[in-house]
Amino acid sequence: MKRYVLKRLGQALLAVIGAATIVFFIIRLSGDPARLMLPPEAGEDQIAALRQSLGFDRPLGMQYLEYLKNLLTGDLGRSLYYKESALKLVLDRMPATVDLAVFAILIAVTVGLLVGILSAYYKNSFIDYVLNGWIFLTQSLPVFWIGIVLILIFAVNLHWLPTSGNRGLESIVLPAITLAAYPIAPIARTMRASLIEVMEQGYMVTSQAQGFSKRRRIFKRGLKNALLPVVTVISLEFGVMIAGAVVTETIFSWPGVGQLIIQAVSNRDFPLVQASILVVSAIYIMLTLATDLIYHVIDPRIKVR
Repeated sequence: MKRYVLKRLGQALLAVIGAATIVFFIIRLSGDPARLMLPPEAGEDQIAALRQSLGFDRPLGMQYLEYLKNLLTGDLGRSLYYKESALKLVLDRMPATVDLAVFAILIAVTVGLLVGILSAYYKNSFIDYVLNGWIFLTQSLPVFWIGIVLILIFAVNLHWLPTSGNRGLESIVLPAITLAAYPIAPIARTMRASLIEVMEQGYMVTSQAQGFSKRRRIFKRGLKNALLPVVTVISLEFGVMIAGAVVTETIFSWPGVGQLIIQAVSNRDFPLVQASILVVSAIYIMLTLATDLIYHVIDPRIKVR
């Protein structure tokens, strides 16, 4: 077990470095930050002087090696726009993003599991067809469209909830529902398929012959065995929520990392973009590792190697 964890941690470290490398080179395709930081009337000599002071005049390979060196020491640089530690800015915004993702995943898991169980229980019935149609619809609608519709209904027309910002519990309702709309579909579909497969196993057929009701077979024996692939989907979707909350946070002006990334890209704030993506990537990778370890807890028959 210990050897397996150490091996996976090493793989996680390589994945984080890979993500940092990709972001380092891609963000530099967006343009020269020195030109954006100076007024339009600034001369070429002023731009060159600022570029030199920021270290962007050196060869790209040298910049990358220095970036890796600083990365290994935990130094992610200073924000060009905010003039503060890039890592501190990201960590200050991360709680808001995590709060939003947690609320959203709770909604998605509750609704997704319920829909998946009902769909499997009433397999090939009218209820099953209706639920599957609703799942397909929620997965087909764009996130930004769902967010705008929720704002129009519950904020503009009904005046029940605020449209933007983070002013308490009521402010998180609309963005959480918006962010949860898409993950409901994969959770529900996986729950339905896994539970149907478990119900067709030999021991479940034997339970039926012994006189156990369908409800008892599902909730006493089938549900736990069907949860393993669902746990995988839930953990991955939670990571996607943290990494992909950019659109939702922008629509609702939610002060999280997603909104910070948009601002950093607009300002060509290279250190802040790199720090944001690096932290989000690390969280996603660690969630994947935690999921692998949870497998053994859910099903002891799985051997950790």
